[in-house]
Amino acid sequence: MNLELPELPFAKEALEPHMSANTLGIHHGKHHNAYVVKGNKLLADANISADSLEALVKETAKAGGALFNNVGQHYNHSFFWNSLSASGGGAPGGDIAAKIDEAFGSYDDFKSEFIAGGVGQFGSGWVWLVSDDGKLKIEKSANAETPLTAGMTPILVCDVWEHAYYLDFQNRRPDFLGSFLDNLVNWNFANKNLANA
Repeated sequence: MNLELPELPFAKEALEPHMSANTLGIHHGKHHNAYVVKGNKLLADANISADSLEALVKETAKAGGALFNNVGQHYNHSFFWNSLSASGGGAPGGDIAAKIDEAFGSYDDFKSEFIAGGVGQFGSGWVWLVSDDGKLKIEKSANAETPLTAGMTPILVCDVWEHAYYLDFQNRRPDFLGSFLDNLVNWNFANKNLANA
């Protein structure tokens, strides 16, 4: 299968002032697109068949190297765009709210742990909310790594590579993570993923 750069599920200006159109233009149009272009070149010679992006991620993880780096980054970024919403942010509703309370004690405790996870991810990477055997937990991953390859179900992700936030927040990663949760996180997407976990 070929990788395709997805359309953003919102206008580039829709997340301002929390995430600028300039950041999205560079992040989606340049960084993510580069993984798609390079990934397709590598896939052309890889002789790997898969019927979904998730299956392709798992197959390329076995090969590792540049192939997995590009396919994994494509998956992670595609998941990240859907974890954002112009009408998002704040405490969740629906089934995810009860599961967060069950796993973390309260939304505030979840928020603190999620931000700490993102801040604690050394260098480039991701902070995830995942379902692992039916229980929610926070996971961190470096570079193109994803909890998908460890048998967990991703629920939400926030990108903590500097290109995700530097133009808007400079080196203030904690502020970016707080803004993601307060203003942008897409709980509808989280509830959909939880239902399929």
